[in-house]
Amino acid sequence: MEQRARWSSRMIFLFAAIGSAVGLGNVWRFPYLAYKYGGGAFLVPYLIALFILGVPLLILEFALGQKLQKGAVAAFRSIHHRLGGIGTMAIFSGFVVVVYYAAVMAWALVFFFNSFQAKMPWAGDAKGYFFDHILHISGSVGDVGGINWTLFAALLVVWVLIYLSVRKGVKSVGKVVLVTMPLPIILLLVIFIRGITLDGALSGILFYITPDFSALMSTEIWLAAASQIFFTLSLGFGVMIAYASFNRKDQNITGDAWITALTNSGISLFAGFVVFSVLGYMATTTGVSVGDVVTSGPGLAFVVFPQALALMPLSWLFSALFFLTLLSLGIDSAFSLVEAVDTVIKDRFRDMSTKKIAFGVCLTAFVFGTLFVTHAGLYFLDIVDHFVTNFGLVLVGLFEAIAVGWVYGARRLREYINSVSRWKMGAWWDHLIRYVIPAVLILLLVMQFIKEMEGPYEGYPGWALAIGWSVVVVPLAYGLFVALSRKRLQPQ
Repeated sequence: MEQRARWSSRMIFLFAAIGSAVGLGNVWRFPYLAYKYGGGAFLVPYLIALFILGVPLLILEFALGQKLQKGAVAAFRSIHHRLGGIGTMAIFSGFVVVVYYAAVMAWALVFFFNSFQAKMPWAGDAKGYFFDHILHISGSVGDVGGINWTLFAALLVVWVLIYLSVRKGVKSVGKVVLVTMPLPIILLLVIFIRGITLDGALSGILFYITPDFSALMSTEIWLAAASQIFFTLSLGFGVMIAYASFNRKDQNITGDAWITALTNSGISLFAGFVVFSVLGYMATTTGVSVGDVVTSGPGLAFVVFPQALALMPLSWLFSALFFLTLLSLGIDSAFSLVEAVDTVIKDRFRDMSTKKIAFGVCLTAFVFGTLFVTHAGLYFLDIVDHFVTNFGLVLVGLFEAIAVGWVYGARRLREYINSVSRWKMGAWWDHLIRYVIPAVLILLLVMQFIKEMEGPYEGYPGWALAIGWSVVVVPLAYGLFVALSRKRLQPQ
């Protein structure tokens, strides 16, 4: 039997785990949430969520992969033969995410190449440039139109890069993360140094960090913080289980989890300073309030920030650096999601070559990804992202906690974790996994479901929303089928 691949060192594993955790959400979601929910006050629920939700679940996923030496599906099947569907749900959700995530990277790639001009082509109308020139967006989700061939070519390039990163499994991933993990941090630092020298930078930063503690009285801020922690650490994708399965069984689990989680949160906080220093400059230059230019998601990364960069001296250079930052942030997260899928397939078909598995997964994802480079691609991306992140991943996290807490035994897993870790955990971890985390995630699901019932998401038609619900219902139905099936599936 072929011996399981190994990371070349603990540092390489940490680079890979941190690279997976640190993604586009650190730049375009965390700063906006901090601004929206009380500035510096947002750190209170954010850090509480990190300690009671994020780190314990990250420890759980690291421990499962490292102890069982298997990917997500085989790991949960080892816990109980009826629980393999949990791993399938995780892998399915991760696969769906990387399919549209690569399309976002394709946007960044096009912007990167278009940055090398004396005058930024989006100067004066960044919104029109993004929606009309880059996306060629149609009038509605029902008007799919044809394929945007520029984005199609960029998407192909992105998938070639992802394939080259994972074609040899952890061997190639280990080499790639040596560059792609530190690179965005360096680039963010360069942009920050430039940003704080601009007029109005301080006003932007103060806008970002000034605390409004009255916001802590709202339940919405606590739910937003819990949601951000859950998604930013790549929990529920099967990624961290897969990555940890390539560690030695005696590696320090709690140490790895804390390093990964704190580094990720530190980069999120720092990214806020980068973003708001530049937005402060933009607000000062255009004579408006910082609050009038703040937004999140694609609107920040592909409209507001490019417009701000276009106002700078040497705008081409800092625009190129910014979009290179987005690409380097995205590539780690993207190929980690692919590697999670590859690991599951390799666990099942041990004689199949890693290159063939990687090529098959990347090709399949590329084919499905063409939907997101049509003229209605942004609409489909918005719908699928909404449902997979608000329901799919939360369900996986809930089932993980239940499987470990109530079936495998939280205490049993904790004893293994403590046997290999310098920092020992007490019974509090058992209670978090068994009671607190399931309660928090159920609350998130209930609150989100109530919100969905108040009206159709963003006014999309029922058939379009059915596509979004399908990415939740299909893997959930499969998991229930496996759990209720009388036929015993043998562990891999």
